Amino acid sequence: MENQMRLNNYISSTGRCSRREADTLIEEKRVKVNGVIAVLGMRVNEEDEVCVDDLPIKPKKKFVTLAYYKPAGITCTSEPDIKGNIIDAVNYPERIFPIGRLDKESEGLILLTNDGSIVNQILRSENNHEKEYLVYVHKPIDREFKYQMEQGVEIFNPVKNEMTITQPCKVRIIGEKNFKIILKQGLNRQIRRMCSALGYKVVYLKRIRIMNLTLDNLNKGQYRILSDDEYNELMKQL
Repeated sequence: MENQMRLNNYISSTGRCSRREADTLIEEKRVKVNGVIAVLGMRVNEEDEVCVDDLPIKPKKKFVTLAYYKPAGITCTSEPDIKGNIIDAVNYPERIFPIGRLDKESEGLILLTNDGSIVNQILRSENNHEKEYLVYVHKPIDREFKYQMEQGVEIFNPVKNEMTITQPCKVRIIGEKNFKIILKQGLNRQIRRMCSALGYKVVYLKRIRIMNLTLDNLNKGQYRILSDDEYNELMKQL
């Protein structure tokens, strides 16, 4: 049968004890599976009822975090009634939700997870971690544009209902009409509004990095589960 695991692993996955200690519980006849006293080496699955000292136990929920290459046209919302929402687009078999946002017209990296604690950690530190973007605008850019973007641009902040100057950032011009920008700030549609304030229209915007995470050869519409190393480094940076 699929998704089976050894009984001692199952007990250990609940956080109650180690596998060796679980074997001891089984030997002491303190474990029952579906009402029957368990024996060493048994295998169980999620549908089985496992009890220790007649109290049911369940494995801890396994959290998952995805890196997703969002195509343009997808809306970063978990509201099922909104056509083209990111949850339907990803179509992951478990309930997940996006961390932060990436506007509908833009494409690139966004994280999704079923771990609420990670969402809170990332959003609380949103003004401290780097996000990198590739941007194309409608006309040639120059050093003055780069200087003004890096020093800060005055734009309207709808949250505070007032004008605000964006935080200093890093800009690297890579072509006549395109550049890369690294922000440590997360105002709504910030790059588009910064460019607009300087007389430029964004025609293409792609987020290519969030902290230590990149698109890593993902194609549009594809996702991958973060590796343990990526996840641990993400937590370290937070």
